[in-house]
Amino acid sequence: MFSGNCFIHLDFGPAGTAGTASVSAPLLSAASLIVFDSFICKRMSEREGLRADSTHFTLAGAPFRILGGSIHYFRVPRAHWRDRLLKLKACGLNTLTTYVPWNLHEPERGVYVFQDQLDLEAYIRLAAELGLWVILRPGPYICAEWDLGGLPSWLLQDKKMKLRTTYSGFTSAVSSYFDKLIPRITPLQYKKGGPIIAVQVENEYGSYAKDEQYLSFIKEALLSRGISELLMTSDNREGLKCGGVDGVLQTVNLQKLSYGDVQHLAELQPQKPLMVMEYWSGWFDVWGELHHVFSAQEMISIVRELLDRGVSINFYMFHGGSSFGFMSGAVDLGTYKPQTSSYDYDAPLTESGDYTTKYHLLRSLLSSYSKEAIIEPPAVQSKRVYQPVVVTQHISLWESLQCVETSFQADDPVSMENLPANNNNGQSYGYTLYQTDIYSGGELNSRNHVRDRALVFIDRELIGVLDYRTQKVKIPQSKSERTLSLLVENCGRVNYGPALDSQQKGLVGDITLENVPLKKFTMHCLDMKPGFINSLQSRKWTSVGEKPTYPAFFRGSLVVDQPTDTFVKLPNWSKGVVFVNGQNLGRHWSVGPQKALYLPGPWLKSGENEIIVFEEFRATETIHFAENPEFGKTIDVSTQLFCTLM
Repeated sequence: MFSGNCFIHLDFGPAGTAGTASVSAPLLSAASLIVFDSFICKRMSEREGLRADSTHFTLAGAPFRILGGSIHYFRVPRAHWRDRLLKLKACGLNTLTTYVPWNLHEPERGVYVFQDQLDLEAYIRLAAELGLWVILRPGPYICAEWDLGGLPSWLLQDKKMKLRTTYSGFTSAVSSYFDKLIPRITPLQYKKGGPIIAVQVENEYGSYAKDEQYLSFIKEALLSRGISELLMTSDNREGLKCGGVDGVLQTVNLQKLSYGDVQHLAELQPQKPLMVMEYWSGWFDVWGELHHVFSAQEMISIVRELLDRGVSINFYMFHGGSSFGFMSGAVDLGTYKPQTSSYDYDAPLTESGDYTTKYHLLRSLLSSYSKEAIIEPPAVQSKRVYQPVVVTQHISLWESLQCVETSFQADDPVSMENLPANNNNGQSYGYTLYQTDIYSGGELNSRNHVRDRALVFIDRELIGVLDYRTQKVKIPQSKSERTLSLLVENCGRVNYGPALDSQQKGLVGDITLENVPLKKFTMHCLDMKPGFINSLQSRKWTSVGEKPTYPAFFRGSLVVDQPTDTFVKLPNWSKGVVFVNGQNLGRHWSVGPQKALYLPGPWLKSGENEIIVFEEFRATETIHFAENPEFGKTIDVSTQLFCTLM
């Protein structure tokens, strides 16, 4: 509980650690309470937190092994937080790890969001209540297969921006953000009676390493704002060389032991505890490729060897959840590949929180290393296959433009981030429609300025698609005035690698018709926020009896008696976005591997629930539901050569 500025922790110590004595503060007089408050704060400040002074961690002076699991609060509906954390504890783990996404907490400059789904403090307190320690990974960069690695897109309005460096435009923004974030964290540290035992300095910087002073800046930014727990860095083997900073414990990220990563860490950092900060329990998926899986038996064999060597471990992910909305990132190590909305990750808990063979084998293994009994796993949450929803109405994209909040005219095309939308913070996500008049035909050339994918229309008739591979479209000849429209989708900003600084979206330069740059554009921001979806209700929708004009929004009603988790399936649809009661579930795309979108029961209500599907090319008359996700064909991670992208 809180008393003044001191967080008084009343006995939640995980198994193997000592709790603190309970005191009933209301029984004390006001004067005694002041003395008690001062005494407790002094005692808390003297608590010995997580230490890395030898080859093993200690906590409160006693030997301690971190057995952690990553669950991101922003990827799990708040109503399911308790269930997922209980399942983590019931598996035999003692520590929760989570990233903190800057782009969600500061969506516009100086606008901070720390409530409801983004109530980080409530999430950490819940972990404490359930007897879990916490390792916090506040970034500011988090990677995480999250758009721009969690950095807000408005940073890219600065043409000189150098992300993840000591460039003043970046450090000043980080400082302002940390001024709001860190004071929320400091009262929850172990030395103040809270569950946070360690804090990570940035994330995998050794794989980026563009500024030798940067990690020191982030370290000082944490310390100067009151972070007093053990600091850590996290890198893959190659990144360890450049990813360290004085006074901060290095940890390693891996999936296999065949490359000697743990031994390399031990040699690099002798007489220090060894920790795998990210033991990759599976892998992420990209659109158009196979679903990644990692053998449960192979994972258990590797984890057993790590435990036998006394290594601390954190499972990334223990439960992946979903990258709801437009939050999924992308890979670009020579070829741009956007990631799916599902972040199932083939983790021990599925995207919807179900147990897997991996979970049960891991629980059995960890129980053999535990001195105390592990709690029983919570009951499996029910899911339901609802009856198919019949689509009743549709409205074309062109008619929906009357609901757009921001339209803008300029001689040259303007990137999403530089459009005067969202209080001049630019457009972060979704689609942008670029329109101009043309008076001839010929070769339309994007000059590789489309980010990331554009549907090309002449007078609202689709004539082609432009992307990274296809940069030219033939426009039929005509001397009459016609409207050229390009519906450009931000498919997800790269979240890892050297391309971070060049993640502007939309049209990022001139496009030409017969080698002549086109001018005089009108641009419409289609970020499809709740306000836009709500305003669609006031427009005139057309019954399904009439042929739709694509792209279009399609509407149907799901009647529910008792809201229950389910998955939305769209067989024979093509590509677009799904909204339920205004909530953006994510993207659907027939190329797979993801074939269903997770719909949490708490986002439904008893009675009628509105489902709106934005569809680019092809729709059918029904929306289907499933009890489980569907990913199609799979490929084992170990059969692929991949770079460590976490």
